[in-house]
Amino acid sequence: MTNTIFLLFRAVFITMMTVGMMASMTEFRFRRGKLLLLFIMMVYGLWVTGSSLVLLQLGGELLLLRLFYLTISVPAILLTYWAANDTPAQAVFNYSTQIMVSALSASMIRWFTDSFGLSPLVNILLTAAFYAAAIYLQWRFLRRPFRRLIQVFPARWGVLTTIPCVFCGYLILLSAWPGSYLDNEAQRIYVYAAIIPLVFVYIAVFKSLIAQYRIQTERQNAALLTVQISALKEKVQRVQDVEEAVRIQRHDLRHQLQAVTELVARGDREAALEFLDNAQRRLDEQKKIRWCSPPVLDAMFSSYFDQARREGIPVEAKITLPDKLPVDEGELAVVLANALENAIHANLCLPPEQRQIRCKMVGIPSVMLEIANPCSGDVAFDSDGLPIARSEGHGLGVQSISVFCKKHGAVCQFDLDDGIFRLRLIL
Repeated sequence: MTNTIFLLFRAVFITMMTVGMMASMTEFRFRRGKLLLLFIMMVYGLWVTGSSLVLLQLGGELLLLRLFYLTISVPAILLTYWAANDTPAQAVFNYSTQIMVSALSASMIRWFTDSFGLSPLVNILLTAAFYAAAIYLQWRFLRRPFRRLIQVFPARWGVLTTIPCVFCGYLILLSAWPGSYLDNEAQRIYVYAAIIPLVFVYIAVFKSLIAQYRIQTERQNAALLTVQISALKEKVQRVQDVEEAVRIQRHDLRHQLQAVTELVARGDREAALEFLDNAQRRLDEQKKIRWCSPPVLDAMFSSYFDQARREGIPVEAKITLPDKLPVDEGELAVVLANALENAIHANLCLPPEQRQIRCKMVGIPSVMLEIANPCSGDVAFDSDGLPIARSEGHGLGVQSISVFCKKHGAVCQFDLDDGIFRLRLIL
C-alpha cells in the first residue's frame, strides 16, 4: 500500500510539473477567465489521480507505464492546446517535446535513486529540484526565442511534430515491453542511448530554423532599405520637378508682368485681377505637401501616404516634428514604414467605404506616435503585448518595432478596441 501511494503521488506530481513545463513555453489566450482555467486544471488533476490509481490497482507500475501517454499525456496536450494561441502542429511539437524530456528525466531520477537504495522522499526531492530548474530555465532562456520562431514560421511545424512523437513512441515501447526498464539493463541501455541522437536532431532542427529566421530578417531589412531608397529617390524627383517648375515660372513671370502692366495701362482692372488670380491658382496647384522637416521621414510619409491613396485608403495625418530628433532618422523611418505598411495591409482586407488610416505624430515634449486603422476580425497578443502573426511571412515588422523600442528605451503599445487597431509609441 505504501508503494502504491508513493507511485500515485509521484505520477500526479510529475504530471503537474510536466504541464508546468508546457505552460512555460506557451502563450495562453485566457487573459480573463483564470478561475475557469484553474477549475479545469483541478478536474484534470482529479482525472490523473483517479485513472492512475485504477491502473496501479489493475496492473501495477508496468501498466501505468504502458498507458500513461493515453490516460495522462494526450488529455494534457488537448487541455493545453485548448487554452493556448498555438496551432495544432505547434502545440503537438511543443507539448510532445516537454513530455519526452519529462519522461526521460523522471525515469533517470527513478533509476538513480533505486540503484543507490535511496528513499522515496529523496526521489521526490530530486524530481522537484529538476522540474523547478527546468521550468525556470525554459521560461528564462528558451521561451522568447521559441515564441519568436513560432511567429516567424507559423506554418512549418507539421513535419517537425513527427520528431517528438516518434521518440515518445520509441521510449514508451522500449521502457514498458516486454517488461519494465527498471528490471532489464538492456532496455535501459536502449532507452537512454536514444538521448544522443535526440540531442543532435533537436540541435540540427533549431539551427536550421534560426538560420531561416536570420535569412528572413535580412530579407526584411533589405526590403525596408529598398523602400527607404525608393522613397528618397521619389522625394528627390519631386524636388527636381518643383525646381523645374520654379524655373519655368521665373521665365514666364516677365511675360506675365508685361501683360498685367499693359492691362493696367488700358484701365482694364478686372481683366488684370483675373489674370493674377489664374496665375496664383497655377502656382498653388504645383505646391507639394511637406509632412515634416526631417527629409527621410518626409520622404517615407509621402511614399506610404501616396500608396494608401492609390489603394483607395483615406489618410488623416497630423505631423509636427522638429528638425533634430533624439534617435537616428533612418531607424525611426523603418519603424514608421513597418507600421504604415501593416496599416495598409489591414485596410485592404476591408470594403472601400470602411478603409482609413489616422496618423498623429509630435516631437515636443517627446516623440509621440499614434497610428490607427480599422481591423477585420480579432487579434491575439502575446505576453509582451505584441500582435501574434497567424500566417507565414508576417510578424517581422512588429518584431522590428519591438527591437527599436528596446534599443532606445521607447514605450510601445498595441491594442484593438471596437474594431480599431492602434499603435502608440512614446520615445
